[in-house]
Amino acid sequence: MAKFTKLTTGLVLVCLLGACAGMETAISTPGVSLRNVAVSNIDFSKQTFVLSFDVTNPNPFPLPINYVSYGVSLDEQRFASGETVAAFTIPAQGDGEFAISVDLDLLRTAPQLLYTVRDGVTRDLPYELNGKLGIDIPFVERISFKTSGEIRLHANDIYGRNR
Repeated sequence: MAKFTKLTTGLVLVCLLGACAGMETAISTPGVSLRNVAVSNIDFSKQTFVLSFDVTNPNPFPLPINYVSYGVSLDEQRFASGETVAAFTIPAQGDGEFAISVDLDLLRTAPQLLYTVRDGVTRDLPYELNGKLGIDIPFVERISFKTSGEIRLHANDIYGRNR
């Protein structure tokens, strides 16, 4: 009888692990797009940008997000990349958003990108976005995303108005 109980317990565990391993394929990839890039602060040594993203959940259940990694290229030049711990939920078959603040020193790290950012205030720039979302569901691996489009940068002056 003890052997039967151990065997049954083992079979149940194997079935549960198999179901959980298949869970990542049961989750449809959320859509992530770059909605806005705003210049929030500029001084000689540092420029602060706020990157705003839209997320669309095609799944019939909510997606609790606990991690975001991202890479953004503007006009085929690497603009920003990073990762952050997150805490937001995208509703089932719904939309959500999140924002990340990025500090750069364009004068030291990428002078050619300084010209791209300047031009991006007056014209739409092509962008590429890629990264991973950490889903706070047991046994679900991080989900990769990749998208592209065009975006116009927004410069806020010291009074907070768009130019």
